[in-house]
Amino acid sequence: MKRRSVNAFNLAFLDVMFCGFGAVILFFMIINANTHERRDKINYEVTGEVNKLDKEVIDAQKFLVELKNSLQEIDDELIKTQGKSHEVVENIKKNKVQLAKLDNETLAKLESIEKLKADLKSIEEENQRLEGGAEKLLEGERLKQFAGEGQRQYLTGLKMGGERILILVDTSASMLADRIINVLRFRNLPPDERIRAAKWQQVLYTVDWITTRIPTSSKFQIYSFNETTSATYDVEGEPWLDGGNIKHLDSAVQNLFQTAPENGTNLYKAFESISQLSPPPDNIYLLTDGLPTKGPSVSFGNKVSSKQRKKLYSKALQKLPGGIPVNIILFHMEGDPWAASEFWKLAQNTNGAFFSPARDWP
Repeated sequence: MKRRSVNAFNLAFLDVMFCGFGAVILFFMIINANTHERRDKINYEVTGEVNKLDKEVIDAQKFLVELKNSLQEIDDELIKTQGKSHEVVENIKKNKVQLAKLDNETLAKLESIEKLKADLKSIEEENQRLEGGAEKLLEGERLKQFAGEGQRQYLTGLKMGGERILILVDTSASMLADRIINVLRFRNLPPDERIRAAKWQQVLYTVDWITTRIPTSSKFQIYSFNETTSATYDVEGEPWLDGGNIKHLDSAVQNLFQTAPENGTNLYKAFESISQLSPPPDNIYLLTDGLPTKGPSVSFGNKVSSKQRKKLYSKALQKLPGGIPVNIILFHMEGDPWAASEFWKLAQNTNGAFFSPARDWP
């Protein structure tokens, strides 16, 4: 058999190739070793970053939860605030309505005050006119004279004058004193001692003072009233007395001076008696110390409250003829808070005057 020949070139090429391949493998191994080291390093660094990011994510999630909780609390507060805001708005609306109502009431009160000022000015002008007119009567022209203690002269505002003057005098037991306990003491005394009571004496001298100012050309009459009403003096067939007749003046006043106060106050019958006068009066003087305690038929017993007295007074006003000035002289009495205001309104509504004298008047 023929032996194959060996080619030296081929062997050398293979050696070179294998050496190159080995070099490549060696190079790859060197590179791979470095790559693994770098990869471990990079992986370590990346793992650290990832762990750091994971921690930040966890912290962010916690913060997010806190934000959500805070947001929920804010929402709750917002709901409460909206509810309170609605309540505040409603209160503002109510306050605006109340304020408008108060403004209207204030305006009405201001108008009432202005009216009272106008009425007061009118009264003052009327006083000046009366002082300059009717009060210019000379003392010598008067049939009756009344000087009073110490020559006192007081401004009363009472309208002196009229063609027919009616004087209504309350002769009930309360006219004996200005305190209830003293009234109870005086009312059980004999008539002579009751007549000497200080309050009743003031009432009598007030009537005397009024009669001295009755014009001689006028007619007059004096009615006393408690539970009944009657004239202190009358002339048969004549409802009115002559203001120019000294006998009529003295008799009417003197008979009243001999009257002792007793029983309750029935203003209903007193006003009812006015309608029986023909012709009717054109000027009335009412001397009393409080609202009535008796009425047309209703009886409240021995004790009458202020509200019941006001009710009786309202019934009595229904019997008062209209268009006649009523001048009120109100003497002090405790336990009757409505008296002053109600009689003041009566004087104002009838164009009369209201006067509450001092203890030493006239």
